[in-house]
Amino acid sequence: YEPDRPFKTLEEMNIEMIKRWNNKVSKKDNVYYCGDLSFGSKEETIWLLSQLNGNIFLIEGNHDYIVRDRDVREKFGWVKPYYKLKQDNKKIILFHYPIQVWDSKHYGSLHFYGHVHSNVSDHGLEYNNTNSYNVGVDVNNYEPVSLEEILKFWEYEKSVKY
Repeated sequence: YEPDRPFKTLEEMNIEMIKRWNNKVSKKDNVYYCGDLSFGSKEETIWLLSQLNGNIFLIEGNHDYIVRDRDVREKFGWVKPYYKLKQDNKKIILFHYPIQVWDSKHYGSLHFYGHVHSNVSDHGLEYNNTNSYNVGVDVNNYEPVSLEEILKFWEYEKSVKY
């Protein structure tokens, strides 16, 4: 539990984040989670995953030791360290860490990452990487963010800068 989050207890945080997740994610949605899923026990993590809507695919983070357990790992469509996703004619590179260079960056591909938590709130702009986006819940109202929301953010940023 991170004390700089706006929740009084770990239980309150988990309940609220489950609610926010399920308000945005349907049972049929695919969710690509960019790491650092749970610091809880095996049982807590399995319970947490059983509460969440969607088909969850995990891009492993540096704190995802729990997915070494087969019972936890089975809760995901897959677990990978890095993933190239094509969606809506966009190539998206999913990696836990923010990176400076990725596959097809100079051809408009996108990079989504987590890891930095609330330390970085400007969604990749601090790296001058306007095609990278911090999908961590700490900077996204403690809820998942959709591709459509990210694309709207970039359109807004372009309109403000020019």
